[in-house]
Amino acid sequence: MKLESAVKAVPHSQRAVYDTLSDLTHLKSLKDRIPAGSTGNAEMDEVKDKLQDLSFDKDSMSINISPVGNVSMRIVDREEPKMIKFESEKSPLKFKFWIQMLPVEVTTSKLRLTIDADVPFFAKGMVEKPLQEALEKIADMMAMIPYEE
Repeated sequence: MKLESAVKAVPHSQRAVYDTLSDLTHLKSLKDRIPAGSTGNAEMDEVKDKLQDLSFDKDSMSINISPVGNVSMRIVDREEPKMIKFESEKSPLKFKFWIQMLPVEVTTSKLRLTIDADVPFFAKGMVEKPLQEALEKIADMMAMIPYEE
């Protein structure tokens, strides 16, 4: 099953987006910027709670997602400055995930996320809508990251 997010506008250069996302250790500074305590927004608080279970190094990341369990992925290809490809490892669901970045102007770009998941035919109907919604939320969050120029 292959799903794509909508194309998201990013108010940062393609280079800044690529440089940040191609080295997953940059996630630490993003994680550290999340304020403690409740935001008053239930959806944002749920995302914050999930990020507490996030671990990573330069090329891989792992997150515990209820009720799925631990999901890990590793960068398997970088096409500078256009694309970063990931593959699942130690995950209950086998998938490939990639981030495509395109320049719009010198200081703006756009991105799209794609996931190609190995979902059994009988489960496709149950998984497709929640997976598409998750992909859109992740794309929205990536579009709002304060990438450093």
